Amino acid sequence: MKFPYSLLGCLLLTASVAAAEWPQYHGVNSDKKSQEALTSAAWLKNSSSQLWKAKTPLGFSSFSVAGGLAYTLIGLEDEDGLQREVCVALDVQSGRQKWSSWLDRLDYGSGGGNAGANDNKGGDGPRSTPSISDGKVYVYDSEMNLFCLDAKTGKQAWKVSVQKRHKGQPIKWENASAPLIEGNKVIVYGGGPGQTFLALDKANGDVIWASGKETITHATPIAATIHGVRQVIFFCVSGLVSVDASSGKELWRQKFRFKVSTAAAPIVAGDHVYCSAGYGVGAGLYRISRKGGNFASAEVWRKQNELINHWSTPVYHEGHLYGMFSFKKYGQGPLQCVELKTGKVKWSKDGYGPGNVILAGKNLLALSDIGELAVVAADPSGYKELGRRKVIGGKCWSTPVISDGKVFARSTTEAVCLKASSR
Repeated sequence: MKFPYSLLGCLLLTASVAAAEWPQYHGVNSDKKSQEALTSAAWLKNSSSQLWKAKTPLGFSSFSVAGGLAYTLIGLEDEDGLQREVCVALDVQSGRQKWSSWLDRLDYGSGGGNAGANDNKGGDGPRSTPSISDGKVYVYDSEMNLFCLDAKTGKQAWKVSVQKRHKGQPIKWENASAPLIEGNKVIVYGGGPGQTFLALDKANGDVIWASGKETITHATPIAATIHGVRQVIFFCVSGLVSVDASSGKELWRQKFRFKVSTAAAPIVAGDHVYCSAGYGVGAGLYRISRKGGNFASAEVWRKQNELINHWSTPVYHEGHLYGMFSFKKYGQGPLQCVELKTGKVKWSKDGYGPGNVILAGKNLLALSDIGELAVVAADPSGYKELGRRKVIGGKCWSTPVISDGKVFARSTTEAVCLKASSR
Protein backbone atom coordinates (compact mmCIF):
# COMPACT_ATOMS: atom_id res chain seq x y z
CA MET A 1 0.00 0.00 0.00
CA LYS A 2 1.54 3.29 -1.12
CA PHE A 3 0.46 6.80 -0.27
CA PRO A 4 2.61 9.15 -2.39
CA TYR A 5 3.33 12.65 -1.13
CA SER A 6 4.92 15.55 -2.96
CA LEU A 7 6.08 18.99 -1.94
CA LEU A 8 6.47 20.20 -5.51
CA GLY A 9 5.75 23.89 -5.60
CA CYS A 10 6.39 24.33 -1.88
CA LEU A 11 9.19 26.86 -1.61
CA LEU A 12 11.28 26.66 1.55
CA LEU A 13 12.70 29.91 2.85
CA THR A 14 14.70 30.51 6.03
CA ALA A 15 12.32 33.34 6.88
CA SER A 16 9.67 30.61 7.35
CA VAL A 17 7.45 31.00 4.30
CA ALA A 18 7.30 31.69 0.59
CA ALA A 19 4.72 33.70 -1.28
CA ALA A 20 1.51 31.95 -2.39
CA GLU A 21 -2.25 32.39 -2.23
CA TRP A 22 -5.02 30.42 -0.56
CA PRO A 23 -7.86 30.85 -3.06
CA GLN A 24 -10.47 28.43 -1.72
CA TYR A 25 -11.61 26.62 1.41
CA HIS A 26 -9.20 23.66 1.34
CA GLY A 27 -6.41 25.43 -0.51
CA VAL A 28 -5.15 25.30 -4.08
CA ASN A 29 -5.39 21.51 -4.43
CA SER A 30 -8.35 20.68 -2.17
CA ASP A 31 -5.96 18.99 0.30
CA LYS A 32 -5.41 21.61 3.06
CA LYS A 33 -1.71 21.84 2.16
CA SER A 34 -0.10 25.24 1.88
CA GLN A 35 2.35 26.00 -0.90
CA GLU A 36 4.38 27.76 1.78
CA ALA A 37 6.43 26.11 4.53
CA LEU A 38 6.53 27.04 8.19
CA THR A 39 10.05 26.19 9.35
CA SER A 40 9.94 28.08 12.66
CA ALA A 41 7.50 29.13 15.36
CA ALA A 42 9.57 32.07 16.58
CA TRP A 43 7.05 34.47 15.04
CA LEU A 44 4.22 32.90 17.02
CA LYS A 45 6.04 33.39 20.32
CA ASN A 46 6.59 37.07 19.53
CA SER A 47 3.58 39.32 20.17
CA SER A 48 4.91 41.86 17.66
CA SER A 49 4.07 39.41 14.85
CA GLN A 50 0.45 40.56 14.99
CA LEU A 51 -0.22 42.85 12.04
CA TRP A 52 -3.86 43.61 12.73
CA LYS A 53 -7.20 42.54 14.15
CA ALA A 54 -10.62 43.18 12.67
CA LYS A 55 -14.22 42.51 13.68
CA THR A 56 -15.85 39.48 12.03
CA PRO A 57 -19.21 39.04 13.74
CA LEU A 58 -20.95 35.67 13.61
CA GLY A 59 -20.24 32.47 11.78
CA PHE A 60 -17.72 29.78 10.98
CA SER A 61 -16.57 30.91 7.54
CA SER A 62 -12.81 30.74 6.95
CA PHE A 63 -10.60 33.08 4.92
CA SER A 64 -9.66 32.76 1.28
CA VAL A 65 -6.82 35.06 0.23
CA ALA A 66 -5.70 36.37 -3.17
CA GLY A 67 -4.67 39.61 -4.82
CA GLY A 68 -3.97 41.45 -1.58
CA LEU A 69 -7.42 40.83 -0.11
CA ALA A 70 -8.78 38.33 2.42
CA TYR A 71 -12.40 37.25 1.96
CA THR A 72 -14.83 35.72 4.46
CA LEU A 73 -18.54 35.68 5.37
CA ILE A 74 -20.03 37.39 8.42
CA GLY A 75 -23.50 38.16 9.75
CA LEU A 76 -24.99 41.66 10.06
CA GLU A 77 -28.35 43.34 10.50
CA ASP A 78 -29.48 45.31 7.46
CA GLU A 79 -31.36 48.65 7.47
CA ASP A 80 -34.68 46.80 7.74
CA GLY A 81 -33.59 44.92 10.84
CA LEU A 82 -33.11 41.62 8.99
CA GLN A 83 -30.12 39.46 9.87
CA ARG A 84 -28.23 38.64 6.68
CA GLU A 85 -25.04 37.02 5.52
CA VAL A 86 -22.40 39.36 4.13
CA CYS A 87 -19.25 38.76 2.11
CA VAL A 88 -16.43 41.10 3.15
CA ALA A 89 -13.00 41.81 1.68
CA LEU A 90 -10.23 42.92 4.04
CA ASP A 91 -6.93 44.47 3.04
CA VAL A 92 -4.21 41.97 3.98
CA GLN A 93 -1.80 44.70 5.10
CA SER A 94 -4.13 46.66 7.38
CA GLY A 95 -7.28 44.61 7.97
CA ARG A 96 -9.40 47.51 6.74
CA GLN A 97 -12.60 46.54 4.98
CA LYS A 98 -12.39 47.29 1.26
CA TRP A 99 -15.93 46.28 0.42
CA SER A 100 -18.94 44.31 1.60
CA SER A 101 -21.70 42.59 -0.38
CA TRP A 102 -25.06 41.60 1.12
CA LEU A 103 -26.20 38.02 0.54
CA ASP A 104 -29.40 36.27 1.68
CA ARG A 105 -30.95 35.95 5.13
CA LEU A 106 -29.15 34.61 8.19
CA ASP A 107 -31.52 31.95 9.54
CA TYR A 108 -30.39 28.46 10.53
CA GLY A 109 -33.55 27.22 12.23
CA SER A 110 -32.81 25.04 15.24
CA GLY A 111 -29.13 24.79 14.38
CA GLY A 112 -26.53 23.84 16.97
CA GLY A 113 -24.13 26.61 16.02
CA ASN A 114 -24.47 28.27 19.42
CA ALA A 115 -22.83 25.35 21.26
CA GLY A 116 -19.23 25.59 22.46
CA ALA A 117 -16.80 25.42 25.35
CA ASN A 118 -17.66 27.05 28.68
CA ASP A 119 -17.85 30.83 28.29
CA ASN A 120 -17.34 30.42 24.53
CA LYS A 121 -20.81 29.79 23.15
CA GLY A 122 -23.00 31.59 20.62
CA GLY A 123 -22.01 33.25 17.38
CA ASP A 124 -24.03 31.09 14.99
CA GLY A 125 -23.67 32.38 11.45
CA PRO A 126 -22.42 31.66 7.91
CA ARG A 127 -20.73 28.30 7.45
CA SER A 128 -19.45 28.50 3.87
CA THR A 129 -16.19 30.07 2.65
CA PRO A 130 -15.71 32.17 -0.52
CA SER A 131 -13.59 30.96 -3.45
CA ILE A 132 -11.47 33.21 -5.69
CA SER A 133 -10.51 32.79 -9.34
CA ASP A 134 -9.56 35.11 -12.21
CA GLY A 135 -10.61 38.32 -10.49
CA LYS A 136 -13.93 36.99 -9.22
CA VAL A 137 -15.19 35.81 -5.83
CA TYR A 138 -17.68 32.93 -5.71
CA VAL A 139 -19.95 32.60 -2.68
CA TYR A 140 -22.44 29.80 -1.96
CA ASP A 141 -24.61 31.08 0.87
CA SER A 142 -26.80 29.21 3.36
CA GLU A 143 -29.88 29.61 1.14
CA MET A 144 -28.04 27.92 -1.76
CA ASN A 145 -27.56 31.09 -3.78
CA LEU A 146 -24.34 31.09 -5.79
CA PHE A 147 -22.96 34.61 -6.24
CA CYS A 148 -20.19 35.78 -8.54
CA LEU A 149 -18.69 39.06 -7.30
CA ASP A 150 -15.93 41.29 -8.61
CA ALA A 151 -12.89 40.61 -6.42
CA LYS A 152 -11.82 44.26 -6.23
CA THR A 153 -15.19 45.96 -5.77
CA GLY A 154 -17.70 43.34 -4.61
CA LYS A 155 -20.05 44.24 -7.46
CA GLN A 156 -22.31 41.34 -8.42
CA ALA A 157 -21.60 39.86 -11.86
CA TRP A 158 -24.23 37.13 -11.68
CA LYS A 159 -26.30 35.08 -9.25
CA VAL A 160 -27.84 31.61 -9.49
CA SER A 161 -30.46 30.37 -7.03
CA VAL A 162 -29.94 26.61 -6.88
CA GLN A 163 -33.29 26.25 -5.15
CA LYS A 164 -35.20 28.10 -7.86
CA ARG A 165 -33.26 27.30 -11.03
CA HIS A 166 -32.19 23.75 -10.19
CA LYS A 167 -34.96 22.60 -7.84
CA GLY A 168 -32.59 22.49 -4.90
CA GLN A 169 -33.71 21.20 -1.53
CA PRO A 170 -32.26 22.88 1.59
CA ILE A 171 -31.08 20.66 4.41
CA LYS A 172 -31.20 21.01 8.19
CA TRP A 173 -28.85 23.79 9.38
CA GLU A 174 -28.71 25.04 5.77
CA ASN A 175 -25.82 24.92 3.30
CA ALA A 176 -22.29 24.83 4.71
CA SER A 177 -20.33 23.63 1.67
CA ALA A 178 -18.02 25.97 -0.22
CA PRO A 179 -17.89 26.33 -4.01
CA LEU A 180 -15.11 24.34 -5.68
CA ILE A 181 -13.13 25.96 -8.50
CA GLU A 182 -12.01 23.50 -11.18
CA GLY A 183 -10.67 25.03 -14.40
CA ASN A 184 -13.43 27.09 -16.02
CA LYS A 185 -16.04 25.59 -13.70
CA VAL A 186 -17.43 26.49 -10.30
CA ILE A 187 -18.83 23.32 -8.75
CA VAL A 188 -21.51 23.06 -6.06
CA TYR A 189 -24.13 20.54 -5.05
CA GLY A 190 -27.71 20.73 -3.87
CA GLY A 191 -29.88 20.61 -6.99
CA GLY A 192 -32.87 18.33 -7.49
CA PRO A 193 -33.05 14.96 -9.31
CA GLY A 194 -30.65 14.80 -12.24
CA GLN A 195 -28.83 17.92 -11.08
CA THR A 196 -27.61 17.28 -7.55
CA PHE A 197 -24.07 17.90 -8.79
CA LEU A 198 -23.64 21.13 -10.72
CA ALA A 199 -20.72 22.49 -12.71
CA LEU A 200 -21.42 26.06 -13.79
CA ASP A 201 -19.45 28.29 -16.11
CA LYS A 202 -17.41 30.70 -13.99
CA ALA A 203 -18.04 33.47 -16.50
CA ASN A 204 -21.85 33.50 -16.48
CA GLY A 205 -23.33 30.77 -14.29
CA ASP A 206 -24.54 28.67 -17.21
CA VAL A 207 -24.66 24.91 -16.75
CA ILE A 208 -21.68 22.98 -18.11
CA TRP A 209 -22.87 19.68 -16.68
CA ALA A 210 -25.42 18.46 -14.18
CA SER A 211 -25.84 14.98 -12.78
CA GLY A 212 -26.80 12.90 -9.77
CA LYS A 213 -29.85 12.16 -7.68
CA GLU A 214 -28.58 12.45 -4.12
CA THR A 215 -29.30 14.18 -0.84
CA ILE A 216 -26.48 16.54 0.05
CA THR A 217 -24.62 17.03 3.33
CA HIS A 218 -22.61 19.90 4.83
CA ALA A 219 -19.29 18.59 3.45
CA THR A 220 -17.46 20.55 0.74
CA PRO A 221 -16.69 18.60 -2.46
CA ILE A 222 -13.04 18.08 -3.40
CA ALA A 223 -11.17 17.58 -6.67
CA ALA A 224 -8.46 14.96 -7.12
CA THR A 225 -6.73 12.86 -9.76
CA ILE A 226 -7.05 9.11 -9.16
CA HIS A 227 -5.65 6.59 -11.64
CA GLY A 228 -5.02 9.41 -14.09
CA VAL A 229 -8.60 10.68 -14.13
CA ARG A 230 -9.54 14.09 -12.76
CA GLN A 231 -12.62 13.73 -10.59
CA VAL A 232 -14.80 15.51 -8.08
CA ILE A 233 -15.79 13.64 -4.92
CA PHE A 234 -19.02 14.53 -3.13
CA PHE A 235 -19.87 13.29 0.37
CA CYS A 236 -23.61 12.65 0.26
CA VAL A 237 -26.16 11.06 2.58
CA SER A 238 -25.68 7.80 0.67
CA GLY A 239 -21.88 8.04 1.01
CA LEU A 240 -19.08 9.03 -1.35
CA VAL A 241 -19.92 9.70 -4.99
CA SER A 242 -17.18 10.52 -7.50
CA VAL A 243 -17.85 12.02 -10.92
CA ASP A 244 -15.67 12.86 -13.89
CA ALA A 245 -14.61 16.49 -13.53
CA SER A 246 -15.06 17.19 -17.25
CA SER A 247 -18.45 15.56 -17.81
CA GLY A 248 -20.15 14.90 -14.45
CA LYS A 249 -20.44 11.20 -15.29
CA GLU A 250 -20.37 8.96 -12.23
CA LEU A 251 -17.10 7.03 -11.84
CA TRP A 252 -17.57 5.21 -8.55
CA ARG A 253 -19.47 5.31 -5.28
CA GLN A 254 -18.95 4.04 -1.77
CA LYS A 255 -21.78 3.50 0.70
CA PHE A 256 -21.14 5.19 4.04
CA ARG A 257 -23.47 5.58 6.99
CA PHE A 258 -25.19 8.91 7.57
CA LYS A 259 -26.64 10.23 10.81
CA VAL A 260 -27.80 13.81 11.45
CA SER A 261 -24.92 15.63 9.69
CA THR A 262 -21.80 14.89 7.68
CA ALA A 263 -19.52 17.92 7.53
CA ALA A 264 -15.85 16.94 7.08
CA ALA A 265 -14.61 16.56 3.51
CA PRO A 266 -13.05 13.31 2.25
CA ILE A 267 -9.26 13.04 1.99
CA VAL A 268 -7.46 11.50 -0.99
CA ALA A 269 -4.09 9.76 -0.59
CA GLY A 270 -3.00 8.23 -3.89
CA ASP A 271 -5.66 5.62 -4.73
CA HIS A 272 -7.15 5.66 -1.22
CA VAL A 273 -9.97 7.83 0.10
CA TYR A 274 -10.63 8.48 3.80
CA CYS A 275 -13.87 9.85 5.21
CA SER A 276 -15.37 10.46 8.63
CA ALA A 277 -18.57 11.71 10.26
CA GLY A 278 -19.90 12.49 13.72
CA TYR A 279 -22.93 11.32 15.70
CA GLY A 280 -21.48 7.86 16.30
CA VAL A 281 -20.69 7.14 12.65
CA GLY A 282 -16.87 7.03 12.74
CA ALA A 283 -14.39 6.71 9.88
CA GLY A 284 -13.39 4.50 6.97
CA LEU A 285 -10.65 4.05 4.39
CA TYR A 286 -11.38 2.83 0.87
CA ARG A 287 -9.16 1.73 -2.01
CA ILE A 288 -10.17 2.91 -5.45
CA SER A 289 -9.27 0.59 -8.32
CA ARG A 290 -9.56 0.97 -12.08
CA LYS A 291 -9.88 -1.64 -14.79
CA GLY A 292 -10.16 -0.08 -18.22
CA GLY A 293 -12.79 2.59 -17.94
CA ASN A 294 -14.41 1.13 -14.84
CA PHE A 295 -13.71 2.28 -11.29
CA ALA A 296 -14.53 0.45 -8.07
CA SER A 297 -14.22 1.09 -4.34
CA ALA A 298 -13.29 -1.49 -1.70
CA GLU A 299 -13.14 -1.15 2.07
CA VAL A 300 -9.69 -1.23 3.68
CA TRP A 301 -10.93 -0.63 7.21
CA ARG A 302 -13.95 0.79 9.00
CA LYS A 303 -14.09 2.06 12.58
CA GLN A 304 -17.54 2.59 14.06
CA ASN A 305 -17.76 5.60 16.37
CA GLU A 306 -13.98 6.08 16.26
CA LEU A 307 -11.75 8.67 14.56
CA ILE A 308 -14.57 11.19 14.38
CA ASN A 309 -13.62 14.44 12.64
CA HIS A 310 -17.16 15.89 12.55
CA TRP A 311 -16.51 19.18 10.65
CA SER A 312 -12.73 19.29 11.21
CA THR A 313 -11.26 17.85 8.01
CA PRO A 314 -7.79 16.37 8.67
CA VAL A 315 -4.73 16.68 6.45
CA TYR A 316 -2.65 13.83 4.99
CA HIS A 317 1.15 13.73 5.14
CA GLU A 318 3.54 10.85 4.46
CA GLY A 319 1.28 7.96 5.43
CA HIS A 320 -0.53 9.71 8.28
CA LEU A 321 -3.56 11.85 8.99
CA TYR A 322 -3.31 14.84 11.31
CA GLY A 323 -6.34 16.64 12.67
CA MET A 324 -8.90 17.19 15.39
CA PHE A 325 -10.60 13.87 16.15
CA SER A 326 -13.52 14.27 18.55
CA PHE A 327 -17.23 14.92 18.79
CA LYS A 328 -18.58 17.86 20.82
CA LYS A 329 -15.55 17.89 23.10
CA TYR A 330 -15.49 21.67 23.03
CA GLY A 331 -12.23 23.10 24.30
CA GLN A 332 -10.87 19.64 25.12
CA GLY A 333 -10.87 17.40 22.06
CA PRO A 334 -7.47 16.19 20.84
CA LEU A 335 -5.17 16.86 17.94
CA GLN A 336 -4.14 13.40 16.76
CA CYS A 337 -1.84 11.58 14.39
CA VAL A 338 -3.42 8.53 12.76
CA GLU A 339 -1.66 5.93 10.62
CA LEU A 340 -3.72 5.86 7.44
CA LYS A 341 -3.20 2.24 6.38
CA THR A 342 -4.41 0.88 9.74
CA GLY A 343 -6.41 3.64 11.44
CA LYS A 344 -4.15 3.34 14.47
CA VAL A 345 -3.71 6.46 16.62
CA LYS A 346 0.02 7.18 16.88
CA TRP A 347 -0.28 10.11 19.31
CA SER A 348 -2.90 12.36 20.83
CA LYS A 349 -2.82 15.76 22.51
CA ASP A 350 -5.89 17.17 24.26
CA GLY A 351 -6.87 20.83 24.27
CA TYR A 352 -7.89 21.62 20.69
CA GLY A 353 -11.64 20.93 20.53
CA PRO A 354 -13.32 21.03 17.10
CA GLY A 355 -10.76 23.44 15.68
CA ASN A 356 -8.91 22.94 12.40
CA VAL A 357 -5.50 22.25 10.94
CA ILE A 358 -3.52 22.74 7.71
CA LEU A 359 -0.08 21.54 6.61
CA ALA A 360 2.73 24.01 5.82
CA GLY A 361 5.80 22.08 4.70
CA LYS A 362 6.63 19.59 7.45
CA ASN A 363 4.70 21.39 10.18
CA LEU A 364 1.06 21.73 11.08
CA LEU A 365 -0.70 25.01 11.73
CA ALA A 366 -3.45 24.20 14.21
CA LEU A 367 -6.18 26.49 15.52
CA SER A 368 -8.11 25.38 18.60
CA ASP A 369 -11.78 26.19 19.02
CA ILE A 370 -10.92 28.69 21.76
CA GLY A 371 -8.47 30.68 19.64
CA GLU A 372 -5.10 29.16 20.43
CA LEU A 373 -2.78 28.88 17.44
CA ALA A 374 -0.04 26.23 17.45
CA VAL A 375 2.77 25.06 15.20
CA VAL A 376 3.24 21.31 15.60
CA ALA A 377 5.61 18.95 13.79
CA ALA A 378 3.88 16.57 11.36
CA ASP A 379 5.84 13.70 12.88
CA PRO A 380 4.25 10.34 13.74
CA SER A 381 6.88 9.57 16.40
CA GLY A 382 5.27 11.92 18.92
CA TYR A 383 3.57 15.26 19.61
CA LYS A 384 6.18 17.99 19.13
CA GLU A 385 4.90 21.50 19.72
CA LEU A 386 7.12 24.25 18.35
CA GLY A 387 5.00 27.09 19.69
CA ARG A 388 1.51 27.94 20.90
CA ARG A 389 -0.30 31.16 21.81
CA LYS A 390 -3.83 32.46 22.20
CA VAL A 391 -4.25 34.91 19.35
CA ILE A 392 -7.97 35.51 19.12
CA GLY A 393 -11.16 35.66 21.16
CA GLY A 394 -14.51 34.12 20.30
CA LYS A 395 -15.27 30.65 18.97
CA CYS A 396 -13.12 29.22 16.17
CA TRP A 397 -14.84 26.55 14.11
CA SER A 398 -12.90 27.80 11.10
CA THR A 399 -9.62 26.92 9.36
CA PRO A 400 -6.42 28.98 9.66
CA VAL A 401 -4.70 29.79 6.36
CA ILE A 402 -1.31 31.03 5.14
CA SER A 403 -0.77 33.41 2.26
CA ASP A 404 2.34 35.39 1.29
CA GLY A 405 4.00 34.92 4.66
CA LYS A 406 0.91 35.87 6.66
CA VAL A 407 -1.30 33.69 8.82
CA PHE A 408 -5.02 34.49 8.89
CA ALA A 409 -7.48 33.17 11.47
CA ARG A 410 -10.95 34.19 12.55
CA SER A 411 -13.67 33.48 15.07
CA THR A 412 -17.29 34.40 15.67
CA THR A 413 -16.15 37.84 16.86
CA GLU A 414 -12.82 38.83 15.33
CA ALA A 415 -10.05 38.06 12.86
CA VAL A 416 -6.28 38.25 13.24
CA CYS A 417 -3.38 38.44 10.83
CA LEU A 418 0.14 37.45 11.93
CA LYS A 419 3.44 37.82 10.12
CA ALA A 420 4.84 34.30 9.94
CA SER A 421 8.53 35.14 10.00
CA SER A 422 11.35 34.49 12.43
CA ARG A 423 12.75 37.95 11.76
